[in-house]
Amino acid sequence: MIAVDTSAKLASSGTYLELELDQLHSNKAPPQSILSSANYRQILGSICAVGLLDPLVVVPRSQDEGGGYSVLDGLLRKAALIEVDFNRALCRILTDCEALTFNRQVNRLSAVQEHRLITRAADGGASKVTLSQALGISVESIRDRLRMLDGICPEAAQLLADKPATRGLFQALQRMKPSRQIDVAQAMIDLRNYSVKFSLVMLHATPAELLTEDARARRQASTSSEARHRLQREMATIQSDAKRLEVEYGPNCLQLVVVRAYIRSLLGNAKIVGWLARNRGDYLRELQLISEIEVLDPAT
Repeated sequence: MIAVDTSAKLASSGTYLELELDQLHSNKAPPQSILSSANYRQILGSICAVGLLDPLVVVPRSQDEGGGYSVLDGLLRKAALIEVDFNRALCRILTDCEALTFNRQVNRLSAVQEHRLITRAADGGASKVTLSQALGISVESIRDRLRMLDGICPEAAQLLADKPATRGLFQALQRMKPSRQIDVAQAMIDLRNYSVKFSLVMLHATPAELLTEDARARRQASTSSEARHRLQREMATIQSDAKRLEVEYGPNCLQLVVVRAYIRSLLGNAKIVGWLARNRGDYLRELQLISEIEVLDPAT
């Protein structure tokens, strides 16, 4: 049996502990449709090949609830561990206070986080073929993921570490010098736009002196007319997207205000909150997240 990767505890702050799987509880089991999905098979293959790379996230249960821990994040990982006869799992243990805001603080695995997990598995001795079989993707895709941050300065990578940035975005950044990478990454965060189209527009707008030698040579090889037409098409697409958001943003904000006010009124009722906490903790967490929204993200 492959050992649980306890080095994961260095990745972020918090209390980490190996727990028996029978101590970990959830409000509902994953549906059979999820357990037969490609995503679950990928998780299962990854655990078989390289062990558990991403710890489960849990919160202690009271004695009235039977003790143990409730799983906030990692139900599919827990199901996969059980299927391959693991008895224990590395868990990040949150306090009750942290649990209320956990989903708000955490995003699903970003491209940078995926790169770091695969790199860590490769550094631990897993071959590209093993990773390919475990994750259900080609060996060439594994190579691409391992090379994703080549040429990316640490500051830009850190800025985009928890953002929904795609691998194609980093291909554009690789053609810029570090100072420009940081500026573009910050612009993406400010505008909440992490699309490949936007990264290419920023690349085309980058002065030649802020490009890498290879990118500068590519630009010189292409005719100015072709570059201008391409930039015009991409700018037209972005302007169209911006116009659509401008039209939809106002009504969406109004709807958010109404919905949020209603949810806050429900959460102000101690009986309702108590019932949800006892019976539908997942619903309560989602309602709390909605009630805490202050600004509507125009990128969503």
